[in-house]
Amino acid sequence: MALTTPKTTKIVFLGAGSAAFGLSMYRDLFTTKELAGSTLTLVDTNPAALDRMTALARLLNAKGDAGLIIEQTTDRRAALQGAEFVVNSVAIDRNRLWKLDFEVPKKHGIRHTLGENGGPGGLFFTLRTLPLIFDFARDIEELCPDAQFINLSNPESRVVLGLGKYTKVKTLGLCHGIFLARWFICQILGMAEKDVEVWGAGLNHFQWLMHIRDKASGRDLYPLLREKEKTHDPAFTPLTRRLFNSFGLWPTCSDDHMGEYLPYGWEGGEHGFDFAEDERGRGILNALMDGAIAGTTPVPDDWTQPSWGERAVQVIAGVLHNQKRFIESGIVYNQGAIPNLPPDLAVEVPLLADAAGVHPVSLGPLPDPIAKLLHVQASVQQLSVEAAVHASKDLALQALLIDPVVNSTDAAVKILDELWEANRPYIRPCV
Repeated sequence: MALTTPKTTKIVFLGAGSAAFGLSMYRDLFTTKELAGSTLTLVDTNPAALDRMTALARLLNAKGDAGLIIEQTTDRRAALQGAEFVVNSVAIDRNRLWKLDFEVPKKHGIRHTLGENGGPGGLFFTLRTLPLIFDFARDIEELCPDAQFINLSNPESRVVLGLGKYTKVKTLGLCHGIFLARWFICQILGMAEKDVEVWGAGLNHFQWLMHIRDKASGRDLYPLLREKEKTHDPAFTPLTRRLFNSFGLWPTCSDDHMGEYLPYGWEGGEHGFDFAEDERGRGILNALMDGAIAGTTPVPDDWTQPSWGERAVQVIAGVLHNQKRFIESGIVYNQGAIPNLPPDLAVEVPLLADAAGVHPVSLGPLPDPIAKLLHVQASVQQLSVEAAVHASKDLALQALLIDPVVNSTDAAVKILDELWEANRPYIRPCV
């Protein structure tokens, strides 16, 4: 009998210096042998961060006996030659600019949350991020046109929408939001997450759970959730529960992320991202990594277990080995996956991954009131992408003026002028 050669591939990880996304990817990459013999090329413009994450990758690769070939480079174009999968977790001057995205609107009277995917912050994340992402796309179209691009960076919906509309790159966005929503639900149900299955459709950070079921029996858990929610602590995820009781389905993924899209989103907690805690956590994480690499501290147990987050490695393995693997949730260019939302929109739905690529699983139309609510945000995202693609300040102002979070024309103009200037080095036409 002839022996078959194991199928291998080349994976390029852009922004591999990102400690949080990098470690999550590593936990999935190096706890499976499905990609043994494949090449993982780590790319970042920060040599020190790249060196750290490369050393950690080699350590975990050996510890898990995963059998990957690890490369590193700061040369993106060289890395992309021959790639079949490109994973992106790049962010531009992340914390400094994100802090401005929240603080400048707040200074001008805009009440909002996080300032990342919706409201003025979502617009400026889009304006500065899309030009760089389009640089990636042009390189992929030239150097590895058949590669699957897997985006992990925010603003997810706008990245996928922009690439879907203006490029030929096969694009998929991945987010762990649906699993966070499941966690909230399980606190109310009093059930373990592993025993609960959720199916959602909608927008990134604004999916609606069409089905909540007992994983073993298939029993519909919505009646139990509705009953238990009535007596659960009212301080627990209050905005999500108000929408659940108003619209009849549970929205993802949390009050702060979902609240970015709503004029009353601050009612779930008016706050920005906790940058101080983030910096503290990154310092602790980097120290743990340095100790593990040096051999002076043990590798934490959870680093050698699969993550509960994004499913990039599962998508790659499913496509590579034609496994017809079910992926709980991903962001794709709509084109009918949710029939009562615009076709030129990025939506989040379940997926199937096999050798033919990534296939959205349609759960049918959303309930009409929910679709109408999402149409408002759909228009904001579409106009924001147009503003970024054309580097148009006029379109950017229009995007602010149709955003439900913005309640003042004077504030919109002042926010636009101030944040446009702060982001000017990164804003340029994409096409």
